[in-house]
This record gives sequence, structure tokens and C-alpha cells, in this order.
Amino acid sequence: MELLGTSAELLGAAGYEPIETPVFEDTELFARGVGETTDIVEKEMFTFEDLGGRSVTLRPEATAAVCRAYVEHGMHKLPQPVKLWSSGPFFRYEAPQAGRFRQFAQIDAEALGSDDPSLDAEMILLLAELLERAGARDVRLRISSLGTAATRRDYSQELGAYLRDHEGELSETVTARIDRNPLRAFDSDHPGTRRVMERAPRLLERLAPEDAEHLDAVRHMLDDAGQEHELDAGLVRGLDYYTRTVFEFTSDALGAQSGLGGGGRYDALVEQLGGPPTPAVGWAAGVERILLASDADVPERRPAAFVAVPKAEGARRAFGVARELRAAGLATQMEQAGRSVKGQLRHADRLGACVVVIVGEDELEVKDMRSGEQRPAADVAEVVRLASEASRATGGPAP
Repeated sequence: MELLGTSAELLGAAGYEPIETPVFEDTELFARGVGETTDIVEKEMFTFEDLGGRSVTLRPEATAAVCRAYVEHGMHKLPQPVKLWSSGPFFRYEAPQAGRFRQFAQIDAEALGSDDPSLDAEMILLLAELLERAGARDVRLRISSLGTAATRRDYSQELGAYLRDHEGELSETVTARIDRNPLRAFDSDHPGTRRVMERAPRLLERLAPEDAEHLDAVRHMLDDAGQEHELDAGLVRGLDYYTRTVFEFTSDALGAQSGLGGGGRYDALVEQLGGPPTPAVGWAAGVERILLASDADVPERRPAAFVAVPKAEGARRAFGVARELRAAGLATQMEQAGRSVKGQLRHADRLGACVVVIVGEDELEVKDMRSGEQRPAADVAEVVRLASEASRATGGPAP
């Protein structure tokens, strides 16, 4: 996929190395890492018992698994920060709709082992460039800060008291979470809850001086890079492990499911999973949503050459010719359905082949599908030359 190739090039140039984590993990990893009061853990995970009686879960997100790998494989002993990226399928039990699927693909980037604000800015700018290269339309960046765990805890108590004073106006889901995770109220679509949250106290106004300075440093670097962004005090993200910087890219071209990708700092997660104190920052981006928001044309995949087989006994030689053409760098398909010669030419035309190579018992002929001209070829090398000329003339694939 072109988007994954772009990701590998972009992230690799910034020092991010590929990593692969299992498609399923111990359920406890996500319960501890993602947060037991999040939507993901409470109602969106595909969890089952394996033959050994262990509870395992199809991964709903990547960060917790990367942190587990960081701890288990002693990556804290490597030069820090450790920069990693991955891609693959993820799973959440949600109602399928445009831009939201039960199995979806994500690109993920993580940098572990440093609390430098330049890492936050680097992460944001890398995702911004990926979205730009992918052709995503109407992109907006929102950024905020959740402060430290202590700041968030104190603010949660304040917000919980405020929500209890307005309990009659809130949705049942938000009411049930007041004591466990009141910040989730900011994500509610319930009209009454949204009205209450417009007047709610803001965590940004409760940040410790060092956390406010960290956010300012990140924003200054974004400004220096010319990256437009807006400060959104209501941005809390949906996972419990976030601290300090949080950010999200959205596209107005997607409608209700507007999120393209986002992330933030999770400075306590590695330690929470049994590792040493390790500041870290990362993001995840939805492949399907990026493609839906993109106005880039999908490149047409058509062969430069089609190998025709007039007689069945020539199939073995035709197979060898097709292999030689591919080895020479030409995209090549061949007849494999028993069509007549006329049917093979029609099929080659439907495929968009630039030339048809007609394989006889002792000779090769090359038919230019654009001009209709047909000429003999002494060998496969001449076929490659003729096919390349025809391909260039039509703007098709060429070696």
C-alpha cells in the first residue's frame, strides 16, 4: 500500500524503527494500560478464553503492547529515546459505519525515554506531513494538555463535584462515570451533557507551571514550523494513560467520524506496566479514514504486456516468456482461462495492456494495442524494448 510505503520513508528518515506486536495479548495488559473505565475496555474489546483458560484480547490499540515490548525486551537499556513505528489490523466491537469498522488498520508511532517537548512537536509534525502526503482534505489540528497524573486527579475531583451539581442534565452514561472517569463527559454527544460541559471548569486553567511551560514549548515549535493549530481545552482523548500534551487531527471531509489520528504523552504508562519510570509520546492514525479523506487518485494497476497463447501446446513457452518479461521489469499478465485468440485480445484491451505478446511455436510477435501495429520480435529482449516504447507512448507502466 502506498500509504504504508510513505509512512516507512517518512518515519524512517526521522529515526523510527519498525516493530511488530502480537494481534492478541493478555486482556490484563489493556485493562491496566488503556484504563478500565474507558469505552474500549468496558464495551469494545474482543475478548475470549484460549485453550489454556487464559483471557486474551484482540488488540484494540497499539501503545500498551509497544510499552510491554519495551519493558520485556529491555529497551530501556538502549540509547534513549527509543523510536518505533508499526502498522497492522486492530479490532473494536463498535457499530460499523462510514469510517468506523470492527477491524481497521492503523499506523502507529511511539518515542519512549525522553520528556523533551521537541519529541511532542516532532510527533505532531510527522503525522501532519503524513496526512499532507496522503492528500487528506480539510485537516485541522487541535492540541491541549492534561498535565501530570496528580494535576489530573485533583481536577477530576473538581469536575466530578461540578457534574454532580448538574446530574439531572447529564446522560446516563456520563452520570455512571462521574466517580470513575468524569473527563469522559467532554466526549459526550448528549445535548444536555454538552450544555453542562460548556460551563465546566477547564483543566488547562489548572496546569502546574512546568506543565504549562511544556505545552508552550511544543506550541512555539509548531509555530516555528508553520503548523497551524488551535488550543482546545475540551480535548481529553479517549484513553486513561495520557499525560501532558494531547493532540488530534480531524478532517471536515469525513462528517461525524472526523478523526484522522492523534495521540499524546503517556509518561506513566511504562512504569504502570512494570517498567522503570519512562516518559513517552506517540500517535495512531486510521488508514481507512485517511484514504476516505484523501482526494488523491488511486494509481491504475494495469500490465505493460499481456502474453497470448494461440495454441494450447504453446502454454509452456508462454509461461516462460511471461516470467522473463517480469524479470526484466515489465508488469505482465498471461492467458490462463482458455480463451480464443480474439477473446485474449479483448481481455488484454480490458486490462489496459500496452502490448500483446503472441507466442507461437518458434516465433514471437508483438501487437501494439494503441496503434494496432503487429511486428515480429527476435527474442524477449526485443519484446521488452517494443513493450517499453509502447508503454511510454501511452503513459503506462514501464521498466
